[in-house]
Amino acid sequence: MSSDRETLVLWRRPITTLYYFTLQLVSELVRITTLLITNTTLILSSVVLSGLVAAALHFEGPHQEYVTLLQSQSSWCLYWVGLGVLSSVGFGTGLHTFLLYLGPHIASVTIAAWECRSTDFPEPPYPAEITCPQGGEPMSITLWAIMSKVRLEAFMWGAGTALGELPPYFMARAARLSGQKLDDEDFNELDEIKDKEDLNLWSRAKLLMHDLVQRAGFVGILLCASIPNPLFDLAGLTCGHFLVPFTTFFGATLIGKAVVKMHIQMLFVIFIFTKHHLEALEDLIASIPEIGPAIHAPFVEYMEKQKLKLHSGGKQGGAPTDSLISKCFEVFLFFMIGYFILSIINSMAQQYHKDVVGKAKKTQ
Repeated sequence: MSSDRETLVLWRRPITTLYYFTLQLVSELVRITTLLITNTTLILSSVVLSGLVAAALHFEGPHQEYVTLLQSQSSWCLYWVGLGVLSSVGFGTGLHTFLLYLGPHIASVTIAAWECRSTDFPEPPYPAEITCPQGGEPMSITLWAIMSKVRLEAFMWGAGTALGELPPYFMARAARLSGQKLDDEDFNELDEIKDKEDLNLWSRAKLLMHDLVQRAGFVGILLCASIPNPLFDLAGLTCGHFLVPFTTFFGATLIGKAVVKMHIQMLFVIFIFTKHHLEALEDLIASIPEIGPAIHAPFVEYMEKQKLKLHSGGKQGGAPTDSLISKCFEVFLFFMIGYFILSIINSMAQQYHKDVVGKAKKTQ
């Protein structure tokens, strides 16, 4: 049955996969709708909160300035939290939003800070668009100044990744409390391989993380969350299975992902895109045999257009979409999002197949 489930992918069984995906989607919508209808407290709270927000937006007064600021900041924070959730949710099928969104944003701020000799970008258009401030004394650009400029976005993105790790935890916890066996192949595989000696590196990594989280508790979860870790879903399953308190699991995950790991990633991007490192990168590209000059010219042209745009408020110097590098990034972004959507469809179709097979076994 497992091998049959693995063939449920769009490029092998498109019609069946789409059919199972649709059934799973309808099932999830019905489940969520039923949950919302039965939770009267949540509905009442949502109605009251919506009414208060509508009143604050509708009635004129001196509070409108603060309402507008709060609305802008809330939207900006929710945007990054949502991207963080998309990055970690889905048992390995997450969209790599750091690579596609947060990383480029930090790089843009770093380049702009060195070019403008300031981080006090005019608001608006910042953060939608970065332009150099007009006039004013140049400031000393430090690593701390750039980190302070992007820390809110980075923290919110990291918090979103921590939220995206909650489904495996709650799924395993619910299965344990109900006395059912957790229906996850990676987790159940641990019982089969823990006594074996001839394990590959991947299986050893699974066992190591499982034992670390189980034995070290908060510190173990914190360590696993503080590094790029494709196996962290297994940590959530382990914590849920062994009924680790929610505050312990989420607290350690939040600190690890939104504070420790996020600062490591921020430092890396800022370090790479500082002015002298970019100049060294240009020289390195130019020195590559044969293909170097062909890559170097569009790269330098793109960087010059970006710098000119910073000083001209985006009104001169050509749109960055005219650049070959921008077009390549757009194509890359298109394929990454497309792959993410395909992965979600395949995953939901396989989940529906797993549920059907599980119900069939129980009735036998």
